[in-house]
Amino acid sequence: MQPIAIAALLLLTGCAALGSRPDPASPFAPRGIDRRAETVDQLEVGHRLMAAREYELALQSFYLSAAERGLDVDVLTALGSANLRLGRLGQAEALLRRAVAQDEGFAPAWNNLGVVLMERGEVAEASRVFRRAVAADDGVSETLRANLALALAKMEVSSYPLPDKESFALVRRGRGDYLVQRTD
Repeated sequence: MQPIAIAALLLLTGCAALGSRPDPASPFAPRGIDRRAETVDQLEVGHRLMAAREYELALQSFYLSAAERGLDVDVLTALGSANLRLGRLGQAEALLRRAVAQDEGFAPAWNNLGVVLMERGEVAEASRVFRRAVAADDGVSETLRANLALALAKMEVSSYPLPDKESFALVRRGRGDYLVQRTD
């Protein structure tokens, strides 16, 4: 056989396989796309990937969800959460601020924004944001209340001035009198 005839025969064999039903016993992935099949919710896929700690894959799934349904509050919050887990705090904050601007009553977006602010060291603003999250949730979620309590505790601890790294020594003056003196 000539090389052209062999190539044509292989091409026709490959095309015939595309139209056939996949063999369920085959270890290979099926070819082609079943256009009648039900679509997969990419937002749900992304949440499952987040639970599996596959944050980069989850982010890709959330982008697909954004393409399918637009940048609604759920998608913005999911994108912000994935960026937070990836350590991209600036991107996470921007996305989560967009989410809370879009829906001021969406507690998960407020909570995640508070987490970002805590990570950035903005404890006072984080405590205000956690208050909004608890209010939006009507105080039902234990996690939101715990985050608020943590932010308030951190704020209280940081409100006291930390002592400088100074050296002091006790100097004896007379009988039982001691003076604290700087050794700088």
